[in-house]
Amino acid sequence: MTGLLVLLLSLAVSAADKREVRVVDAWARAVPVVAPVAGGFFTVVNTGNAEDRLLRVESPIAKRIEIHEMRNDGGVMRMRQITDGLIVPAHGQLEFKPGSYHLMLIGPTRALIEGDHFEAALVFQRAGKVKVTFAVRGIGAGG
Repeated sequence: MTGLLVLLLSLAVSAADKREVRVVDAWARAVPVVAPVAGGFFTVVNTGNAEDRLLRVESPIAKRIEIHEMRNDGGVMRMRQITDGLIVPAHGQLEFKPGSYHLMLIGPTRALIEGDHFEAALVFQRAGKVKVTFAVRGIGAGG
């Protein structure tokens, strides 16, 4: 009986370790300490059978972090804040990249220096908090 209990507990622990939502290639552009904003980028991968929603991002790296969208509106690039979150489709992904969805780190609390990194937590409706390490790339970095 003890062996069966150990097996069931180990299966429960390994199932809990397998997140259906993960974040890959998280990065931000380098900015000097006086910069009013910085941009953050990443890809969310959802391997689960249900969609999830990215609600917000938390980190002490900035006074406030907002989810934004850039889009071409009749030849004019427009940016707007997304306040109700973004859907990550089941068995799909959501990409944050320059010129599209991105994070606005408003009021960075320190300079973001190329080669450095910072921690953040992406908060999802179903998956809860997913901790992420952002790498800081050069000022002119692309995708």
